[in-house]
Amino acid sequence: MQTLAQQYDLIVIDHPHVGQITREQCLLPLDGVVRGNERMALAQNSVGASFDSYVWEGRLWALPIDAAAQVQAWRPDRLSAPPTQWAEMLDLARRGLVQCPMRPPHNLMTFYTLCGLLGRSGQDTGPQLIDPRTGAQSYELIRELLAYLDPVCFSMDPIAVFEVMAQESASIACVPLIYGYVSYAREGFRPARIAFCDIPVLGEGAMPAGSALGGTGIAVSAYTSQPEAALDFAYWIASADVQRGPYAGSGGQPGNAVAWSDPAVNGPVFEFYANTRATLENAWVRPRHDGYMRFQEAASQRLLAALRAREPADATVAALNQLFCESFHSRI
Repeated sequence: MQTLAQQYDLIVIDHPHVGQITREQCLLPLDGVVRGNERMALAQNSVGASFDSYVWEGRLWALPIDAAAQVQAWRPDRLSAPPTQWAEMLDLARRGLVQCPMRPPHNLMTFYTLCGLLGRSGQDTGPQLIDPRTGAQSYELIRELLAYLDPVCFSMDPIAVFEVMAQESASIACVPLIYGYVSYAREGFRPARIAFCDIPVLGEGAMPAGSALGGTGIAVSAYTSQPEAALDFAYWIASADVQRGPYAGSGGQPGNAVAWSDPAVNGPVFEFYANTRATLENAWVRPRHDGYMRFQEAASQRLLAALRAREPADATVAALNQLFCESFHSRI
């Protein structure tokens, strides 16, 4: 991150990087005494925990410009309605209508989200990331789903899945857990349009809670020669009027709740924002300590190996928790 900060005035980051950038001191905090009203408005218009996810050690390091989490994707020309229950989705999977991206780190994000749906999201302070029993249940749910998926899923990220799914003759009609890309909901972007909605839940009356929060925030380099101009741009592009206006109108995926609630923003994209809002509002913030990003890569690869080799759940979860514990003593 420090190398990028030395080259650019503005950087787009993901929230798990904040521990690393705090150690490197390569970004400017965005919470000075000025712009208090603007900052308060952005906090109040946060989609879920998007704004707070960039606060670390009492300072604000980025402003959300893209709010995302794992949501559900489906083809409205193939299904009368998306599944709302995990069991309903499995029925579609048995018919060969489901795919899910399992290329690292998306396999780990799916593991996280299922832990959340089971009611026990990960812990961000250690000593273990996941409750062993919950982790084993999540792992087994993934294994059950994988039995019905094309193994190519292990090499697919969300865009790879969408590129296949958006073809008119595609067999994929549903993806239960995937980061949403609003462009695929637009008319004419690809041969077939994809709709998005809340993730299927585990049990009647359950909430779509615990999806792994993604999205991006805009940050200002500590090395910039024009800090005021950079700060002006960061606050401008994150503002409600820009997010629901030129940002969304140019194909961007906003991070501001005013844009998410705007009928003019939702209309052209199959109500993308309105129909996934509950999932975003209940999403889980990933750990952010210095060393987490190294863990995420190692854990994703370890989980991939375990799923391919059909390793036991208990041993796999123990290995992930051990890697997490070690991440507090490592740096990127």
